[in-house]
Amino acid sequence: MRFRKRLLSGLIAGILVMGTMGMNVDAAKIQVDQQIPAEEVDSVYNQEVDSNALAGWPVGPNIYSESGIVMDMDSGAILYAKKIDDQHYPASITKILTAVVALENSQLTDRVKFTQNCIDFLEYGDAHIGMKVGEEISMEDALYGMLLASANEVSYAIANSVNGGYDNFINMMNEKVAELGGTNSHFVNANGLHNDEHYTSAHDMALIGAAAFKYEEFRKITGTRQYTIGPTALTSESRTFQQNHKMLFQGNRNYYEYCVGGKTGYTDQALTTLVTFATKDDKNLVAVTLRVHGGGQNAYVDTRAMLDYAFDNFSKVPVTKEQVTDKNIKSVDENAYVMLPSGVTFDKLDATLQEPTELGDKSGTLIYTYQGQEVGKVPVTITDKYYNKIHGIEEKKTAKAEKKETKKEEGLPTVVVVLLVILGIVILFAFALILLLAYKRKKIKERRKRARMRHQRQQRMKRE
Repeated sequence: MRFRKRLLSGLIAGILVMGTMGMNVDAAKIQVDQQIPAEEVDSVYNQEVDSNALAGWPVGPNIYSESGIVMDMDSGAILYAKKIDDQHYPASITKILTAVVALENSQLTDRVKFTQNCIDFLEYGDAHIGMKVGEEISMEDALYGMLLASANEVSYAIANSVNGGYDNFINMMNEKVAELGGTNSHFVNANGLHNDEHYTSAHDMALIGAAAFKYEEFRKITGTRQYTIGPTALTSESRTFQQNHKMLFQGNRNYYEYCVGGKTGYTDQALTTLVTFATKDDKNLVAVTLRVHGGGQNAYVDTRAMLDYAFDNFSKVPVTKEQVTDKNIKSVDENAYVMLPSGVTFDKLDATLQEPTELGDKSGTLIYTYQGQEVGKVPVTITDKYYNKIHGIEEKKTAKAEKKETKKEEGLPTVVVVLLVILGIVILFAFALILLLAYKRKKIKERRKRARMRHQRQQRMKRE
């Protein structure tokens, strides 16, 4: 039975390879948009946009996606939000996370090997570039094949070639999402082919996209229109494929001048998913749409509407130390800013300090929100005093301060000392007064005595 299954897999892989040799590969999984009733499409389109419920927040567009988000990648500010924490199947946008983990744990010159397992799972309709068992390509070529052509066998091979094999790579994917702050994701494969236990949220995907965009190599790859992998030891012909994100191509009806890259996705269960990176006026935004209704074209309609809304209604506002009221903050990143909607001022924001947890780390994050909506994360440094308080460390006192404190503890309280001094002065004064009175009384007695003696002498003289 196992031999028959392997033989069938080999035949399918062979057909796929023959179908891709010597021509540009249509990179996306064969997409046949499901015929969803118009009532259901309208129902999704008319669903409430969560960010529209915020007082003073610009009204954003309705979209055909069950979940949608626009996030500023540098500050983490969420500019548009529709059910951003709902869990959905991601399909091939999973490969952005695969790229993040690969870039973090490998070199572009590393070799990616294709084993039997990398090919066996492929089914008819799965996106691929016809790699053969035993072939090797560089990690750089593999990343292009995965991100542009959405090649599923390449995704598997990348995961299988990095740090401890496939299963360990999947663990690293989930650890990375948690590290980025994702709370509604679970990944079980590196390519996004359907599995009931493989899911994410729009917010988590925006965090993943922002992490990927920090890598120069990723930015280069995701903005590339066409790429060629040269011949290998087992294949004499080159493999050429194109980017699938339609917003990158001038002349295409979906072209968007501010788009600098992205990743498409589709399975029957996930419907269309799309991640888009866009830059304008020093703003770097990521837009995510999940489970798009009414056909794949609506993913581009939604993305354009969300990005236009974000670019037109929000601006960067610098954050300085003088604006920070928290006394536990020592300094603020000099490039810090928040993204504020038109008409909202900085004093209307709430700030929460995310404290550092590691010993020796004094770098925290101020999370700014407006009406509960995050508008920016600002890197800060906390004071030594607050750091010591967090970790229960007693502050060291100077020798002078310790001496002073010791004297204070050994001596009497200040008030008592003052009272005793006053009492002493009063007693001394009273004693001096008594002595003075006694001295005067003595003098009076002596004068009286002398007066009597004179009188007596005078009397004797008269008698004589």
